[in-house]
Amino acid sequence: MTNLAQKKCVPCTVGTPPLKGEALQKLAAELGPSWSVVDEHHIEKEYSFKNFKTALDFTCDVGKVAEEEGHHPDILLRWGKVKITLWTHKINGLSESDFFMAAKCDVCYLARLGKAE
Repeated sequence: MTNLAQKKCVPCTVGTPPLKGEALQKLAAELGPSWSVVDEHHIEKEYSFKNFKTALDFTCDVGKVAEEEGHHPDILLRWGKVKITLWTHKINGLSESDFFMAAKCDVCYLARLGKAE
């Protein structure tokens, strides 16, 4: 597991440039190939579960972490699936905190499956 999950999300200010190019690719590589970078604007991943309840429980886990971090993903919950989409609205693009939160979502997923590291 990447050490991105150990880092604290920090607010950025209006005018901070979104991550692009090499800086963006470096963080994406550290996060891993299960996350997709879309148009250098946002990252997304879909998680699979055996039923609706487990998917809902994961959604609640992510929501709790998001509140603690002050960094909130878009979450789409369906039967057996949860799609997480992250970007920093204030800068209309990606910040380091998006990658930190993505890694924290992966930790929640592994914990929900009983495979916490």
